[in-house]
Amino acid sequence: MIIPANPPERLDKALALSVPEDAALSRSRLSRMIADGAVSGPDGVVRDGKSRVSEGQEYTITLSPPESVETLPEAIPLTIVYEDDDLIVIDKAAGMVVHPAPGSPSGTLVNALLAHCGDTLSGIGGEKRPGIVHRIDKDTSGLLVVAKSDRAHHGLAAQFEAHSAQRRYLALAHGTIDASDPRLRGTPGVNFEDGMVLKITSRLTRHPTDRQKQAVYFDKGRHAVTRAKLLESFGRPPSAMLVECRLETGRTHQIRVHMAHVGLGLIGDPVYGGSRRASAKALGAAAAAVQAFSRQALHAAHLGFDHPVTGQPMSFDSPLPDDMQKLLEQLQAVTT
Repeated sequence: MIIPANPPERLDKALALSVPEDAALSRSRLSRMIADGAVSGPDGVVRDGKSRVSEGQEYTITLSPPESVETLPEAIPLTIVYEDDDLIVIDKAAGMVVHPAPGSPSGTLVNALLAHCGDTLSGIGGEKRPGIVHRIDKDTSGLLVVAKSDRAHHGLAAQFEAHSAQRRYLALAHGTIDASDPRLRGTPGVNFEDGMVLKITSRLTRHPTDRQKQAVYFDKGRHAVTRAKLLESFGRPPSAMLVECRLETGRTHQIRVHMAHVGLGLIGDPVYGGSRRASAKALGAAAAAVQAFSRQALHAAHLGFDHPVTGQPMSFDSPLPDDMQKLLEQLQAVTT
């Protein structure tokens, strides 16, 4: 490509403005490609995205073909909420891993998508996660969107990176949100917004001793913001609740670790739930059901984004799955 008149001084910015729209190459991806030696200029391969450019210079971008997919298709039933040529929205069941990993080489959402979509998934994610733009934990149920074209993948990834995609979760948790609770107000990273919305702000990074967990920090890690709003509380005194959680950022285990940080761990969470037990006195007959719940009670209930190709606003909602709905009804019964 030829650098046009009045370009930005930096190579990565100039290329991002100059590449054809259909190439769907974001500036961040171009920066990585430059560092990987995939961009050549007048003097050969360029590896510094901050290199100076001038009008009329010619650059060549070498696109690597997607890795061949070795993960095998499996005819696993899927709940498809929406599908077109560029993307597919899935309502994932609890218990399904999103993409293959050493402990879960098969039976994943990717295996199911390969059977359903064939070779139409975006190749950007590589052989283990084609089309995967974001993910939800194995034992979390609910909505996620998968890219079927590279252009859709870039467009969706940009929205998730910019935090413009809307994600709302429903959770059943221990305790209740009470703005007058001095313990809650005194927890680092906590403040309340209009409408008694609990805002939790921290940084998240791997736990210092358990590499499978995330931990809250304030001096290192990735910025994370969760907002939680009480919808219903259960028990006398309130000892459990239905809460809506909204993600401003999307970090690994974010809702689970943030809720545990403020002492409101999710019911059934085997990793972050800790040793907290529902009060049999407060919850009566529902206490046993709370203790027996076998997964984190978390459901990705709403997903919203702009279609990455057409620009049309897209909005999807998913009702609570049967196990969470049954537990909710048991909790409601002890409060009415």
